[in-house]
Formats: sequence, structure tokens, C-alpha cells
Amino acid sequence: MQFRHPEFLYALFALVIPIIVHLFQLRRFQKVPFTNVQFLKAVTIQTRKSSQIKKWLTLLARLLALAALIIAFAQPFLASEEIVGKKSETVIYLDNSFSMQAKGSNGPLLQRAIQELLSVLPDDENISLFTNTKTFKEVSKKNIQNDLLQLEYTSNQIPYSAAYLKGKQLLGNSPETIKRIIMVSDFQQKKEVFDLPLDAETKTNFIQLKPVTRQNIAIDSLFLKRDTNNELVLNVLLSNTDANAEDVSIAFYNDERLIAKTSVTIPKNGKTSTIFKIEENTKVNGRIVLEDPGLTFDNSRYFTINVPEKIKVVAINEANDRFIRNIYTPDEFSLISTPLENLNYNDISNANLVLINELKQIPISLINALKSFEDQGGTICFIPAADGNLVSYQQLIGSFSNEGLSALKTQEKKITGINFSHPLYRGVFDKRVTNFQYPKVNSLYQTNAVNSILSFEDSTPFFYKTNSIYIFTASIDNENSNFKNSPLIVPTLYNIGKQSLQLSDISYTIGQTNTYDIPISLGQDGILSLESSQENIIPLQQSFASKVKITTEEVPTKAGIYALKDKEQFIQNVSYNYNTTESNLQYYDLSTTAEYEVSDSITSLFEQIKEESSIHELWKWFIIFALIFLLIEILLLKYLK
Repeated sequence: MQFRHPEFLYALFALVIPIIVHLFQLRRFQKVPFTNVQFLKAVTIQTRKSSQIKKWLTLLARLLALAALIIAFAQPFLASEEIVGKKSETVIYLDNSFSMQAKGSNGPLLQRAIQELLSVLPDDENISLFTNTKTFKEVSKKNIQNDLLQLEYTSNQIPYSAAYLKGKQLLGNSPETIKRIIMVSDFQQKKEVFDLPLDAETKTNFIQLKPVTRQNIAIDSLFLKRDTNNELVLNVLLSNTDANAEDVSIAFYNDERLIAKTSVTIPKNGKTSTIFKIEENTKVNGRIVLEDPGLTFDNSRYFTINVPEKIKVVAINEANDRFIRNIYTPDEFSLISTPLENLNYNDISNANLVLINELKQIPISLINALKSFEDQGGTICFIPAADGNLVSYQQLIGSFSNEGLSALKTQEKKITGINFSHPLYRGVFDKRVTNFQYPKVNSLYQTNAVNSILSFEDSTPFFYKTNSIYIFTASIDNENSNFKNSPLIVPTLYNIGKQSLQLSDISYTIGQTNTYDIPISLGQDGILSLESSQENIIPLQQSFASKVKITTEEVPTKAGIYALKDKEQFIQNVSYNYNTTESNLQYYDLSTTAEYEVSDSITSLFEQIKEESSIHELWKWFIIFALIFLLIEILLLKYLK
């Protein structure tokens, strides 16, 4: 038992006074003579004993009444020693990721959690609460009630370890405070092991909410491909968990018009795919929709097919350019192939790729033009001549990088090494090729470059990239090499052209770093924006002479089809979709440890916390005891003979 005002207990020493008065009282019994002395003596003894017992009982009742009254003024209470004299500080993490859409016994997990929090949080106590998207520091229930009721789901869930550290930051550093972090989530299983940087000075509670069923059907991804008849089709990949799914309806919409509809069967914990035919050279603002009562965020997926922009290529030749014309065809590229003496330097500033095809001498004017072109985001591909001017080559490459060419070496070498992980060859080969007819060269320029895309048998580079310039270390003219006849020439030069202007894909994933180019020349104050019915944003962008590079990551936050605009001028559509990692309803298996406690109900946890932190006031009981002892004293005085 502890006291709020222990100084009042000093008054207990005053209880000695009535005891002293009782022991040393001056009153004496007077004897009265009477004829029957024996009878009078007996009466006197009996009266004296009765009087002493009554007085001692009366004194005891009086002392107990006074003691109870004094203790009541000291305000005694019962409480845990660790909470006495300390304030309590609580931080709550509420997971509002898409997996919290799963249905629990009382509805969606997030909605159930919000209702329980609003019912158990004290009206007069401030707390800190944060979600994956919002933070509320030192607020009352009244202040955040509307925000919680309107809380939306998000695809960007912060890692559990990061959520714990953020909770620690919101708690503060006062040692005289009882700190507690409460994490409310379904604790969906991620790739990493569940491991939090727990602190022994902070009480940690996990509330793991579980759905009644784990079945969920999701649209995993979309991509375009050619079928066996060389027709363009959209491939839709679907996944299913927990139980077999039969006759799942899938619909394909272009804007709001239904194009096609089909049904599929997906095995338990398996995947399947279906296809929809796409008309060639057709602008599509597509949406694939399935019917599933589980999670709803992954029931639709958007994609966009825009009229393709042609990539501008300028080839400066002093050798045969037939292979260049065969690769950069008019359906995808706008090619200007010209000898150096007929070159219009204005064409370079408007190009996406400049290909230098075996010029023997590179003039300073061209080097300066290419440097300015590279500064504006352009891509350069350099093919040397077998008898070229090495000094001019070194001047060209030296303006971009210190990984240049040195002396010409006459030696036959085979091209045997392929960097399959390089972006130029990503998706080109079904498997690593090791047994095809290796191309070769008869002479080559030595280089100090280390990282190669294509390499010779001695691992020295034949083809490498430094900054924005691709460099061949040998002439590929038929007299020096048979590289033009190898299967590598087409994907190499074609993908250099395609990647010189990163046209937008059919869709992008929210929360990931997405980069694409828009072939437009903006004015000095021009700014591109992404607009939809739900959200208008200005993405991170970098303007060049012939294109604008768009980079998105945290925004947009809503899935849908966005119109890319220059002020009010429409340019094209871009589609964004949510990350489907939340679709896999697998959860961490948590159990209470010495470091943290796991509960399955917000209500039960808060009742437990209230019980642990409650203070039982006892002063009312001592007032009652004082009154009882006073009543006993009155009864003793009145009825005890």
C-alpha cells in the first residue's frame, strides 16, 4: 500500500495522547459504608472489572476510528511500483495496407481495428498514432476520429522494423515515462525474416488480426506478346491461394466499352493465364477486371497502348550502311543515314541516337556537337575504322570518359563472351548460349575498359559502354570481321536504338522507381503533369532538347490511367497499378516472448493494460472504517453494561 500524502501519517503519533489519558486518569472510585460488608465488596469488584473492560474497548474503537481517519487523509492506494510517479506514453501503429481488406469475423480487418480503437481509447488521454501514410502525434481520440473513419488503404506498406523505429522516435527520450508501442496488423509474411530491433525499456505489444479465409484471386501481371499466328495479344497472368477457383470471370474493357469476356479455372496455390487479342496500331486505354469477393485492390489492372513514337537515329557513315538500314526500319525508327560531308548538324540535336559508322577521322566540330548532344541526354554508338585516326578517336571518347582506345593490334580473336544480364540482352536469350558459331575480328584497338558487354576469348572488351556512349573496339566491316553475319548484330544495335528513347511501357507499378522518356521539346517554363479523376501530380522530370525524362516512385498513389499533359495540351496516357505483393495472404507465426506480447484483440489488450496501470484508491474504505469504529464506540457506550 502506498500513500499520496504520507506526511499525514505523522498524525498517528497523536494517538498516544488518549492512551496516556486513559492510563493516568485521576478519577477514583469512592467506597460507601454499608451494613452488609461482604455483599458490598462483591458489588464493588464486579463494577470495577466491568468498567475497565468497557473503557478499554471504547478506547480501542476510538483509536481505530482516529487512525482510519488519519490514513484516509493520507490517501492510500494500491498500484504496481513501476507505474508510481510516472506518466504513460503510448504509440500505436495501425497497418492500412491492402492486405487489411481481408474479411475477419466482423468485417474487413482494418475497419474492425478502427472501430475497436475508437471504443477503447480514453477520451481524456493523448496518444500518438501513425499508419503507412499518416502520422498523428500527441492527439486525443476526438481529434483523430474522423481521420480514422476516412482512412484509405495503401499499397506502400512500410517494413515492420521501420514501423517500430518510427514508433520509438514518436515516444521521446524521457526516462520517467512508461513507454509502450502497440502494432496493429495482420503481419503479412514478407521475404525477409520477422526481426525487430526491440528495446527492453519499451513495452511492445503486437495485435495480429486474422481473416476467416485466406483465399484470394489476383491479377498478377499483364504483358504484350505475339502468338503463333504473329498476332498481337495481351497475356493476363492470374494467381490463386488457399482453394481451387473455378469459372472465374475475366473482362477486358477499352475505356468503358466491354471488348471481351472469358472465364478461367485456377488451381489451389497456383497460377494460370489467359489472352485477349489486341488490334494492331490501335490506341487502347485498357482495364482487365475479375470477380473475387476477397481482396478488391487486385481485381483490376490497367494498361495503355499509345500510338508508338518513332525513335530518331542519325547514322554518320564512311562505310556501307546497309546493315543499319536493315535494323532501323521505318515502322519503328526515323533514320537519317548520311556521309560526314553531307551531315546537317541540326539533325544531331533532334536525334535520340547518333551512330558513327567507321569514320576514319572525326573532326573537332563533330566532337563538340556530340558532346552537346550527350549533355542533352542523347546516346552515341561508335564503330571505329580499321585504319582510323587514333588521336581523333581518343579525343572523341576522352570528352565523355577516361575508358578509351589505344594502339591498333593486328590479331585474330573470337568474340566468345556475352554479358547476359546487361539491359541490352535482357529477355533476348531463352538460355545462355555457349555453342553457336563465334564471330571474330582480324584486328582491334586495345582499351583500358574493364566492364564489357561483349568480350573476346581472353576476356578483353569487344563492345562496352561508358557513360552514354557505346564503343566497339574493332571495325565490323566485312574485311575485318564477320560480326555483321552473326546473330548478335541485330539485338545489339536494335536495343541500343530502343533504349536511346525509353518509351513508356503498357503499365507501371506504384511504389517502384519508374523511368520513361517523352519525345517532346518543352519550352523554358514547360512542366508536364499526370492527371486523372482521382489525382493530379507533377512528377520528377528532366528536360532535354528532344525529350523529357519522367521518373516516378512514391507518386501517383492511386491506380488508374493518367493523362500526361503539357499544361492543357494532351500528350499521351500512362497506366499505373498497385503492387500485387499484398495479394499473398500468408502471415508470420507470432507467439508471445519475453520481448513482446501478442494478442488477437484490441479490446482485450487495452483491458489488460488498464488493469496493469490502474490505481486502486483506498481512502474511501478508511472513511467507512472510521465511521464503523465510531458506531462501535457509540454502541459500546450505550449497550455495554
